[in-house]
Amino acid sequence: MKQWQNKIKIPRLFQNRSIGWIVILVSLIALLGLILAFNVNWLIGVVWLILVLIALTIIFRTLRDISDDTAQYLTNLSYRIKRSGEESALQMPVGLLLYNETHTVNWVNPYLQDLLGSEIIIGSQLSDLSEALENIVEQASQADSENHTDEDDQADSPKRTRLEWLGRIFEVSVQTDIQVIYFYDVTENATIKQTYEDHRLFIGLVSVDNYDEITESMSDANASALRTFLTRSLTNWMDAHEVYTRRIAVDRFMLIGYDAGLEQAEADRFSILDDVREATSAQNMPLTLSIGIAYHEASINRLAENAQSNLDLALGRGGDQVVVRAEDGEARFYGGNTNPMVKRTRVRARVISQALSDLIMQADQVFIMGHANPDMDSFGAALGVRRIAQMHDKPSWVVYDRSQTAHSDIERLLADLAEEPRNENALIEPSDVLNQATEHSLLIMVDHSKPSITESRDVYDRLSDHVVIIDHHRRGEEFPAEPQLVYVESYASSSSELVSELFEYQPNKQGRGLTRVEASAMLAGIQIDTKSFTLRTGTRTFDAASYLRSVGADGTLIQDFMKESVDSYRDRSRLIEQVQVYDDVAVVVADDNIQYDSVVAAQAADSLLQLIGVKRSFVITQRDDETIAISARSDGTENVQIVMEQLGGGGHLSNAATQLHDTTTQDAAEMLKQTLTELAENEE
Repeated sequence: MKQWQNKIKIPRLFQNRSIGWIVILVSLIALLGLILAFNVNWLIGVVWLILVLIALTIIFRTLRDISDDTAQYLTNLSYRIKRSGEESALQMPVGLLLYNETHTVNWVNPYLQDLLGSEIIIGSQLSDLSEALENIVEQASQADSENHTDEDDQADSPKRTRLEWLGRIFEVSVQTDIQVIYFYDVTENATIKQTYEDHRLFIGLVSVDNYDEITESMSDANASALRTFLTRSLTNWMDAHEVYTRRIAVDRFMLIGYDAGLEQAEADRFSILDDVREATSAQNMPLTLSIGIAYHEASINRLAENAQSNLDLALGRGGDQVVVRAEDGEARFYGGNTNPMVKRTRVRARVISQALSDLIMQADQVFIMGHANPDMDSFGAALGVRRIAQMHDKPSWVVYDRSQTAHSDIERLLADLAEEPRNENALIEPSDVLNQATEHSLLIMVDHSKPSITESRDVYDRLSDHVVIIDHHRRGEEFPAEPQLVYVESYASSSSELVSELFEYQPNKQGRGLTRVEASAMLAGIQIDTKSFTLRTGTRTFDAASYLRSVGADGTLIQDFMKESVDSYRDRSRLIEQVQVYDDVAVVVADDNIQYDSVVAAQAADSLLQLIGVKRSFVITQRDDETIAISARSDGTENVQIVMEQLGGGGHLSNAATQLHDTTTQDAAEMLKQTLTELAENEE
């Protein structure tokens, strides 16, 4: 049977199954019609037979011609594709390199050989040509082996990777199944893109932080010489980085340049800050600069607005630093390693006091809120602001969640506060604020400016359009969008000091001033934040302390506030016992299974500064089941705020902290160590 089938050659036309079925169907229809025709009349049957034969002949011939034409077309097309592939491999402007299992080069096409010049690489190892190329091939092989499945044999398009080789820039893709590497030369496009990036504009604004204070007692000649020195120093430094400088006011400059110049200035870490500060300090007239720079914005107006915003951020952080930020990017900080110099004036305090009074008078009720886990400065300042609102006959409360665990000093303060008739209803729960607040209510945030660490985020969100900020910490990137009034003075020792100065310009109504407990709480806040008037203390600090004593602050009550419980004392001692000292840094890493109060950790960090040779201290503890806290302190010669900002926190130059989530104390210690190392390398 098989031999008989082999002798019969089936026409190529009928080898196509689809066409074969058509032929069978047509043949059956013709046969059926022929049978019917002969049943009607034999003459009709003969005529029908002739017509069927003619039709079948025409159909079969037409189908055969179509089949032959299609086969010929496909044959020509296959030949052309094969020929074009061979020609492309030899002539197209794409480099081809074939390698074998040992990563030895077997062949390169003429285009790649032209780039190589007279160098012959056939027989060489890929690693000898370029370690980066060898890594690309290894990664491609690993990715293909991981993505390969029996059900999906269709390979995806090879991923392109940037490679610098032979003095050019290539986008390289690897086809591991046939062991070929494609080199797409993108040098020209990369050069054009880099040129575009390098020539994008940036705008900067420079402020001389304390120019008025330094020059007010100078003669005109000396003041002119100082202005000349500033202009010359700033212009020379900026010219070296191809940045245009223009004085726009006595203490203001504008910078305009390209991104390439900005990269050079950042690589130099804006050494102009140190140059100006050191040169003027040597002449007993220390000047510092604050710079805000904005870039990567198409609109020149937006660039100028963002530059001003970044300058405000630099000034809010204490000055003597640079803030570089794109509109949607994270800010980069340079400088800020020195203690801010006092430049607050009585005029500013009077203006802020009057503006605060106006806002309070316009509100129907006032809510004052400190940061979460409040300390004495936060609570004392809040009570002081509430008293100002009371002096304007406005309903006012301090927002405080009584369900949280408070430190012993706050517990004693709350107990004494409840015994004063004028403060029986001084506190309000966050849930009550949400039910009671209206569109005309005012929220005053004290001792913090970050919504993420406020006492109640829900209260902040409810009144975010009517916010006043009074704070002494350096301003960070996180800040309320449109506050109605901002009084951020990083030169102040404490928020209680700032609030104390506002009382001088408030209406003096008999019996409406600070109570004994309120004044004592504010003075205790100043005393604790200044470490008993030893850190960040200026003449204004003592003026505020003197005022508070004059209105009833009780030293005995303050000492009572500052007493520790036996448990707190033991916890602090346990932390200090675990200290490890590295050079001038003291670090405590507590156990993960023991939770410590934030005040205890802060007190332990303060105590570690008493050790000989220690300039910075960090205490890492577990705050709750999900939070690891780091309390950082310095003696004023080092900036711990920058360290904490790298870990998502903030604070002051000598007093800062942060909170980390979903980690352990040991992991937090590693993160701290890495951050300290990176910052030390950047300073070198």
